[in-house]
Amino acid sequence: MKKFIYLIALLSFSVYSQGKYLTKTGTVSFEASVPSFEEVKAKNDAVTAILNTDNGDFAALILVKGFRFKNALMEEHFNENYAESDEYPKATFKGNLNGFNVSSIDGNSTFKVSGSLTFHGKSKEISDINCNVVKTDKGLELTGNFSVTPSDFDIEIPKIVSKKIAEDIEVSFKFDVIKK
Repeated sequence: MKKFIYLIALLSFSVYSQGKYLTKTGTVSFEASVPSFEEVKAKNDAVTAILNTDNGDFAALILVKGFRFKNALMEEHFNENYAESDEYPKATFKGNLNGFNVSSIDGNSTFKVSGSLTFHGKSKEISDINCNVVKTDKGLELTGNFSVTPSDFDIEIPKIVSKKIAEDIEVSFKFDVIKK
C-alpha cells in the first residue's frame, strides 16, 4: 500500500512540470470470450494515466479490483482465482509513444507504443501497439488495443474452464487526458 501511495504522489508531483496530460477516469477493458459460451468481458473506468507530451512517455495505473463484469460470480472468480487481486492489487503500464510530437497531431494520428505491462506480479514487454491520438477541446484522446495471454503473466487456467476462456485476451484502452 505504501508503494501505491508513493506512486500516486510521484505522479501527482510530476504532473505539474513540463507538458503533462493526465486522467483519472481512463478506461481499460478486456475480452476473453469464446463462441457458444458465456461472455468473459470486463471494464475498468477508473484508470489513472499520464502522458508527457515533451517526450511521449506514458504511464497507466489500474486497480485490478476495479474491473467490472456482467456476472458478479465471474468477477469474484477473476479477483480470487486468476488475478489474485488481494496479493497483486494493481496493474501498470510504463512506456513511450514512439516519435510522438503533439504539434504534429492533425485529426487522427497513430503512434506505435512500446513498454512494459505488469500484471499479477509479472512484467511483459509489449511493442508496436497502435495508439490513435486525437486532439479534443479539452486535451488528447488516446485509444488502442492489443493482445496478451494468461501465460504471459503466469496465470493458469484450470482444464475444466479452459475451453470457455480464449487463449488470446483482447485488451482495449481509452484515455481522455487533459493538460495539468
